[in-house]
Amino acid sequence: MLIIDSHLDLAWNALQWNRNLQRPINLIREQEKQLQGAGRGMGTISLPEMRKGRVAICFATLLARSTGTPQPDIDYESPAQAYGIAQGQLAYYRGLEELDEIRVLVNQAQLENHFIEWQTWEADTAAKQPPPGIIISMESADPLLSPNQLSAWKAAGVRVIGPAHYGAGRYAGGTSTNLGFTKNGFALLPEMERLNIALDLTHLTDEAFWEALENFNGVVLASHNNCRALVPGQRQFDDRQLRAIIERDGVIGAALDNWMLHPAWQRGAKENPKVVLEDVVNHIDHICQLAGNCLHAAIGSDLDGGFGREQSPADLHTIADLQKLAEILESRGYQQADIKKIMHENWMRVLRRILN
Repeated sequence: MLIIDSHLDLAWNALQWNRNLQRPINLIREQEKQLQGAGRGMGTISLPEMRKGRVAICFATLLARSTGTPQPDIDYESPAQAYGIAQGQLAYYRGLEELDEIRVLVNQAQLENHFIEWQTWEADTAAKQPPPGIIISMESADPLLSPNQLSAWKAAGVRVIGPAHYGAGRYAGGTSTNLGFTKNGFALLPEMERLNIALDLTHLTDEAFWEALENFNGVVLASHNNCRALVPGQRQFDDRQLRAIIERDGVIGAALDNWMLHPAWQRGAKENPKVVLEDVVNHIDHICQLAGNCLHAAIGSDLDGGFGREQSPADLHTIADLQKLAEILESRGYQQADIKKIMHENWMRVLRRILN
């Protein structure tokens, strides 16, 4: 079954972590096995594995912060530096496109033609497999020097923006803070609405979440977010927030980070409960039960988002194993039509609204 994954930090892994994603995953792991740090030698994503897993489309991020508390590989002292990093990540995607490794999708015609080509290949796998398509998403709006710059970023391909990440972002408070939108953040929202750029609510604080919905009438989504009812904590959304997204015809992508999947799993702990893909389906099912249908749950894996197999479900070897989610959903009584919605159709519905 074809998959749309709404959150992969491909460029960040390639450039900030120096991973050649064109290589097989076993070779990437072998090259990193002597390196220190979370996720090193335990990556789950490469372009060959995406093709193997039938990931036809993903939302691929531009990720750089300037929060005033610099952290290596992600946080920079000035907005100009964050701008430069994001521009470099954008150039990486265009470079892959030149090599026919991916396709950057920016309008409806490209989207539809690309997906038809994948469906045709799925029916006849003897034909040449198309490359994955990507939707360029900005995780943290910090690289925007000002809201007035947004039209240039759209022209460059950006179609989704999450205003915050971790910490006190330049546009909104993110995970681990209790801050709302800044003055620049409130100026950004109407520009995003005018340009039909989707608002990714992921990582927003509760304060910023409700400010966003009050001040933005465009397309909303949560690219990689789980359910607070199952795993307490600010990083997940509570049922009232999830219902608000559902009421706006938004979609929530389930993330595969273990600490977001099981309430007893802790980063850095010597012993943790075993987390498996069944736990991912628990979050998907919770959203479907809230909605009363399967129109708002999807996949937003965030695989290799600063972690690797050590912080992913135990029965996932690479991103290709996202296919197992369809099998688990079927075992729980989900019908094929609804499984297709979760695996790709819900995100296609969103993309048709924002690619113009």
